[in-house]
Amino acid sequence: MSVEVSADGADRLALVDLLDRLLAGGVVLTGDIVLSVAEIDLVHISLRALITSIREDRPAPW
Repeated sequence: MSVEVSADGADRLALVDLLDRLLAGGVVLTGDIVLSVAEIDLVHISLRALITSIREDRPAPW
């Protein structure tokens, strides 16, 4: 893992290291989309996604 030190002395992680940490623990993305006309809701869509890495020591959820 590489840690960069900026001019003010604060530690910064590289983007690839941050992505690796997020995928190791898993990330859940959620969102809602509502399509409406004249303030009347016509379509409501709920989105949910689990993004994680698969390892041999931890079986896949499916």
